[in-house]
Amino acid sequence: MEKKRGLYAGTFDPFTNGHLDIVQRAVKIFDEIVVLVAVSPTKKPFMSTEARVNVLKKLFAHEPKVVVDSWSGLIVEYARQNKISSIVRGLRPTGDFEIEFQMASMNRKINAECDTVFLMTSEKLYYISSSLVKEVYAHDGDITPFVPPMVHEEMKKIKP
Repeated sequence: MEKKRGLYAGTFDPFTNGHLDIVQRAVKIFDEIVVLVAVSPTKKPFMSTEARVNVLKKLFAHEPKVVVDSWSGLIVEYARQNKISSIVRGLRPTGDFEIEFQMASMNRKINAECDTVFLMTSEKLYYISSSLVKEVYAHDGDITPFVPPMVHEEMKKIKP
């Protein structure tokens, strides 16, 4: 029987506890989850792609069902090339639905073999976003409640 594989992609700049919650829940649904650091040509990242990939590999070293990779093309193309039929997305009650619905529809048009699976973000974490974490960090605020300790340690190496 073929493995049920899911793809959870994002810039993860930085990877937050909200992202972690989605991965932890997705591994209960899929046999394997690829956490894909997406390289966006329109975003100027705080952390390098290599740093994000390395910290995620360390973070999930204990989880055999999680594979970490990076990609600079269309996520749906990565899914096609790697025979992944499900894209996992987290939904927050902060206006994500319209954007996510549009993206899922476009992805389905590009690759009809790939569906999007939405997981509702935990009610304890829905307000967290990478953008807000970077903003708090840039103003020397405490980000420890918002990111895994390993991510925080990696961020401390880079001062905004």
